[in-house]
Amino acid sequence: MNWKKIMLPFIAAALVVSLAACSEEDKAEKDGTPKSETKQEGTKSEKATAEEMQAKLAKQQIDKSKIVAVVNDEELNGEKYNEVLTSIQVQMQKMGQDPSTKESAEQVKTQALDTLISQTLIFQKAKEANIKASKTEVDEQYSTFEEQFGGEKELKKALEIQNMDVKVLKEQIADSIIFDKYQDKVAPANKVSDKEIQDYYDQVAAQSKEAGQELPPLKEVSKEIQEILKQQQQQKLLATHVEELKANAEIELKI
Repeated sequence: MNWKKIMLPFIAAALVVSLAACSEEDKAEKDGTPKSETKQEGTKSEKATAEEMQAKLAKQQIDKSKIVAVVNDEELNGEKYNEVLTSIQVQMQKMGQDPSTKESAEQVKTQALDTLISQTLIFQKAKEANIKASKTEVDEQYSTFEEQFGGEKELKKALEIQNMDVKVLKEQIADSIIFDKYQDKVAPANKVSDKEIQDYYDQVAAQSKEAGQELPPLKEVSKEIQEILKQQQQQKLLATHVEELKANAEIELKI
């Protein structure tokens, strides 16, 4: 499990989708072509299906003010729960799973609660350790977002589509920085050996070959593989650490 992707409600992927949609609309307008002519007939059906799915997923959410759990005297409300819930639903859909079924809904609820509790414990401990994200660190990452979206104007346009603003994005960036710092503190990765990199490369290369694809030479992807293996190490260590935190925490579920 990629802890960071699940535990923090990042919006990068959603922003990319929004920006792409904006770009298509802008292109159609510049070409003088009505939007209806830029889409295939099947698009309406796909849109209806997507809206139906969204409505089903929305029913899994709860009232924003409802208390879902209490962790070490800290009350967690429905708003925070819904953010994690949505993140998990999106991850399931990316993996080709349907989060709207009755069985999946129970699974998502359990995972959302567990994830929210784990997230809360991590940030409680990070606060105790006085781990913070400086304004400079947040602004640097925000600038990277601006570059990715082609400037501040395009980024804000994408944020508006998601009913968000710059303040919320920066808060999420700050959470991401704090998460990374805490993870580095409690789950530092060991040095990855050349053999581990080679073994990983060979495994992926074999899978790619079966799929009729070819990987770049090892020297071109060695650093990327090293980072992947380090992340895997840290995720395992962090998972163990969180279980220890749970064992020593006062946790009360309300839903």
